Amino acid sequence: MRESFLKYLRYEKRVSPHTLTAYQNDLSQFEKFLSDTFPEESLERAEHNVIRSWIVDLVDKGMDAATINRKIACLRTFYKFLRVHGSLKNDPMSRIRVLKTRRRLPDFVREENIKLVLEAPNKAHEENAETKAAKKSESPFSLKRKQLVVELLYGTGMRLSELIGLKETDIDLKNCVIKVLGKRNKERIIPFPQSLVSLISEYRKLKQEAIRGTAVDRLIVTDNGVAAYPMMIYRIVRECLQESGSKRKSPHILRHTYATHLLDRGAEINAVKDLLGHSSLAATQVYTHNSMEKLRRIYEQAHPKA
Repeated sequence: MRESFLKYLRYEKRVSPHTLTAYQNDLSQFEKFLSDTFPEESLERAEHNVIRSWIVDLVDKGMDAATINRKIACLRTFYKFLRVHGSLKNDPMSRIRVLKTRRRLPDFVREENIKLVLEAPNKAHEENAETKAAKKSESPFSLKRKQLVVELLYGTGMRLSELIGLKETDIDLKNCVIKVLGKRNKERIIPFPQSLVSLISEYRKLKQEAIRGTAVDRLIVTDNGVAAYPMMIYRIVRECLQESGSKRKSPHILRHTYATHLLDRGAEINAVKDLLGHSSLAATQVYTHNSMEKLRRIYEQAHPKA
């Protein structure tokens, strides 16, 4: 039933590849816990006290409450699937409650530092050229790809998976809009700044020269012409975020930065929700906390009685 459940998630629920991998890992971890601690129990027939024991074990190991809650959500979905398909009568998750979590504000790059991030690819290239520290000089195509990745993530707020899945035909340079395929295969149109038009055009030209005779439909590709992969994008972003002042250095930080800067500049929250592809306004409202902090600082600096 486990494989049937994963197929259900992939083809019927249409969860993202990241979510599917996370759920696979969660089920595997729970199975290992069962085999080590309760060998007489099976994944399909585990009782609520066994599941609770696993949760306690995760807490004792110091695992983050949000991560544990995701594992609880995985099991809740799995046992609901078994009940719907008649493989289970009683729900072992009915008495399992999620853990309390502290609301963590999203990390982002401050507006005064974003220029350093966008200029990082050129700066790193110049430093390597001067010191000859790089074993192999970076190709013009590779350098332009770095610039485009960072500019796209910050200029559109798209997710990592959306960037990787972006096709050449999804970009409309004339109208400065990009079509992205988000979670659950939901399409949305995102405008991008005029400055990206020349960057995309230059990148495409270098891409054709670097990958001759290779038919690729993805916009961001490797030096060999195959679609970009998550770790490649992570490496690019980590390098560019070194002097950003941000504690975390991942592609999602640029998405947080995009949303925060829009709200700081007066964008309407429902518009930001649509640009980000959020299904609920609650997911977007977390960014207003950062904007309120900025407003509070302005108030304290400017109001006579502050």
